[in-house]
Amino acid sequence: MNIADLRKSYEKAELNEDASHPDPLRQFDQWLTEAIAAEVPEPNAMTLATVASNLRPSTRVVLIKGYDDRGIVWYTNYDSQKGRELAGNPFAALQFHWVELERVVRIEGRVEKISEEDSDAYFHSRPLDSRIGAWASPQSQVIDGRGVLVANAAKYAAQFMLKPPRPPHWGGYRLVPDQWQFWQGRKSRLHDRLRYASTPSGWVRERLAP
Repeated sequence: MNIADLRKSYEKAELNEDASHPDPLRQFDQWLTEAIAAEVPEPNAMTLATVASNLRPSTRVVLIKGYDDRGIVWYTNYDSQKGRELAGNPFAALQFHWVELERVVRIEGRVEKISEEDSDAYFHSRPLDSRIGAWASPQSQVIDGRGVLVANAAKYAAQFMLKPPRPPHWGGYRLVPDQWQFWQGRKSRLHDRLRYASTPSGWVRERLAP
């Protein structure tokens, strides 16, 4: 098989200005709700792109844990590669790709840490194994093998028992959007693509050529 010959015709839906919401958060809420209802695999998974001080970009998949008028929230290790890159450059981009619905959402903006109280509340809502795992994994650091993680997990499980506190290096981030893009696949590669840009007077919606 020649990978260059792979083709797909996108014909499931359309996205036009009249039917889309003037507020991008409402449009996002509608699409995420539809992705969940359609039972697409991991509809809450999003790619996070950051840029290091040497200007090299990197991406990874994280899970959205909340969204409102303030922005998009996820949780992670602050000492990880993404945490270090965000400390040096607080601008980032997110992307959702719901393949089965032929849709993509891209979000750009500035990233900030959420409050310690909110991080505490979410941490203590997690399963016990996940809370222990936050202590056990020195995320993005080189380790000698999986045995290191297993040993760390056993160590912290014995130390904290059923009540591990939130690690000081673990918590939430919020991306505050200043740009959204919504992409709906269409036939003949004439896709629908709407961009929302933040201005002092509110969101401006524009159609971009695909």
